[in-house]
Amino acid sequence: MESAERLPSVLGRLPFKNTVLKKLPIDDSEQPGSRMVPEACFSRIRALQPLVRPVFVALSQTALSLLGLSAQEVLSDPLGPEYLSGSRLLPGSEPAAHCYSGHQFGLFAGQLGDGAVMYLGEVESCAHGRWEIQVKGAGVTPYSRDGDGRKVLRSSIREFLCSEAMAALGIPSTRAASLVTSDLYVSRDPLNNGQRILERCSVVLRVAPTFIRFGSFEVFLGRDEFSGLQGPSAGRDDIRAQLLDYIGDTFYPQIQQAHSIRKDRNLAFFREVMTRTARLVAQWQCVGFCHGVLNTDNMSILGLTLDYGPFGFMERFDPDFVSNASDKKRRYSYQAQPSVCRWNLACLAEALGSELDPAEAGAVLDEFMPTYEAFYLSIMRKKLGLVRIEEAEDRELVSDLLRVMHNTGADFTNTFRLLSRVPWPEEGDSERATVGSVVDLILEQCASIEDELAMILSLAQTSPLMFGMVADSPGMTQQLELLGRLKELVETNQDDLKRKQRDDWIHWIGQYRRRLGRECDSTSDLPVIIKERLKVMNGINPRVVLRNYIAQNAIQAAEKGDFSEIVRVLKVLEKPYSDPETLFGRDGCGEMEHSGAELDVAYDGKPPAWAQTVCVT
Repeated sequence: MESAERLPSVLGRLPFKNTVLKKLPIDDSEQPGSRMVPEACFSRIRALQPLVRPVFVALSQTALSLLGLSAQEVLSDPLGPEYLSGSRLLPGSEPAAHCYSGHQFGLFAGQLGDGAVMYLGEVESCAHGRWEIQVKGAGVTPYSRDGDGRKVLRSSIREFLCSEAMAALGIPSTRAASLVTSDLYVSRDPLNNGQRILERCSVVLRVAPTFIRFGSFEVFLGRDEFSGLQGPSAGRDDIRAQLLDYIGDTFYPQIQQAHSIRKDRNLAFFREVMTRTARLVAQWQCVGFCHGVLNTDNMSILGLTLDYGPFGFMERFDPDFVSNASDKKRRYSYQAQPSVCRWNLACLAEALGSELDPAEAGAVLDEFMPTYEAFYLSIMRKKLGLVRIEEAEDRELVSDLLRVMHNTGADFTNTFRLLSRVPWPEEGDSERATVGSVVDLILEQCASIEDELAMILSLAQTSPLMFGMVADSPGMTQQLELLGRLKELVETNQDDLKRKQRDDWIHWIGQYRRRLGRECDSTSDLPVIIKERLKVMNGINPRVVLRNYIAQNAIQAAEKGDFSEIVRVLKVLEKPYSDPETLFGRDGCGEMEHSGAELDVAYDGKPPAWAQTVCVT
């Protein structure tokens, strides 16, 4: 190791500034283990907890470039895996952990904080800007509570891939520059079923302008009447003001400069956070992304997608889709995400307290849903190639499309991608004959009777209370709808189902083509409009997203020591809108089903049957 230390290290020359530690109160206690941390925004980490024989699993060149690094430079650095896993101190870094609180599943949880994350510092240069870097899974911090501060390969792969996938989709997100694993093992219960296994400790290097979140301001809350808990810095309005000024000066300077009166400035800041949050959740909804754990401590103050846990990209369209198998009450379902984000903003307003005028903050909150709906409809128009004019009826066209998708069990991602193939309307053409080929392609993505029955059975198994005939059950309406759907499926056959699905799609596509026809007036250049439509649609409807089964393939291969599938998936996800040859990956989860034979599974095709069995908690 001594000879390695004498080699020049590109990572050892990162230009650290670490501004946040100079601007905000720091807990300098040397007391080991978890503890309450009052009157501080960060706690210093005194001792590193090295991994055993750390090795690189994968690197993201685009994320590393934010720091002025290349993947080749990092790979050639003999100390790279140690530096980027928190196992060795990077020159200039100042390890620390952030203190925050939060409302988890609607209940205030008191002090939370970075229980498995270690802030390394802020890298700042004229060429690349300012970026905070942190390692997730580096060991115990004052905020670890009963945890060991470690993350395993399985969850780390998901966070690494999804961070980069979201960025490539154009959705604001924290980034993941590297993934390191090791020969250090911890015991975990991945399915929460009492069956513990040993898993490899792994670390993701995360990059963002800041990881400060709504919950960062909740450390100043007084005792909560429901949970009985309070923030560790309850009543310290002076520190709250420091934190607010730091956020404003550093990340919202235009607002700071535009308002001389403090409350006006704070209200403008709150409105901007509201707007960014509304735009973010609209983007999530338009790619079928479900966060899974939308607690206030997972909401970025900059409007970034933050903390990738039991997330999921929806496959068949279902507004009640829940990606987190632990969310039994379906609080964070796909369709609930906008209203949950508004609720979280209300928690932020409460945490800001006297820094905001209550009536003015309430008025901003009232703007959230209209702002969200405007962003959502704007994106949906582009997804349908409606780029020249806006009509009030477009909202109904979108709603009708989603209803048909739901009723036919259509795949969310693939259906939108296929809509660009719907032919432009021409006078005198036959609707059924003209659109027949694209309807066939859409129907290939739709659910069969077996798929529908499997979905209902799966819901019955994971949420048995949904099927308990209790008159005052809050899920009674959905329960009756599912039972009615089950009865309908039992009484039909595959041919009848496909015939009805075809009729539904032909009817909606007829509506869609009539709307397309109104994009072109008599003076417009039709070929230009058609070309523009295709360019917009193929640039906003991804061909591939990180579906759970794709991540699971990569995880299963990696757990056997083969990291190549992670690299292959990352390469595909970095260009989600491209149209290369069919995107294939190894069907690792299908090996047992098919007597050990390795099959190819198309990452941009209809998910394999076993995809429904992937469980994320």
